[in-house]
Amino acid sequence: MPSLRFIYIFAAMGAQVKYIPSDDQFKAIGVIHHDEEVKKENDRLIQHYDTILKESALLATFAGILFGFLLQISINTPRYFTSFDKAILLVALFSITIAASLFAMPVIYHHLQYPYKNLEKFKIRSHRFTILGLIHSGITLYLGIEIALGSVLNTVTAFALATIPFILVYIYFIERK
Repeated sequence: MPSLRFIYIFAAMGAQVKYIPSDDQFKAIGVIHHDEEVKKENDRLIQHYDTILKESALLATFAGILFGFLLQISINTPRYFTSFDKAILLVALFSITIAASLFAMPVIYHHLQYPYKNLEKFKIRSHRFTILGLIHSGITLYLGIEIALGSVLNTVTAFALATIPFILVYIYFIERK
């Protein structure tokens, strides 16, 4: 007996029904349709993985460039740097090293755990790595500004003025709505 669902679907789409499949054939068509939905879902997952991995690569590149600058300064330390400036520079260097490693973690995690099906677990872990990396990048940027300001101002003033860019970013973030 022909399936009324099949006839209704094609009639609703304006098609002329010349062949009416059996229920078994209709189930086979449903499997094909289901396979297409699974393929679309897999394509969507791949796109989400790709976006996360590209973000991670961009942030790792940023951290790598900043690491290179700080490493160059630590190797060729200016003569006017005090012991305190050198210590701040080393803390900044360690901080950006941690940030670069955290930004690379989603890629590493992806390769260690592949293949897997849980996008949410991947997104949560990648988000955690990224947030921690951003915190360490912020620390590095703050210390870098302090080192630059400390060369022309006293230390306390340099630490205070180094907060201004971060306060402005916070204000812009709050005002975005």
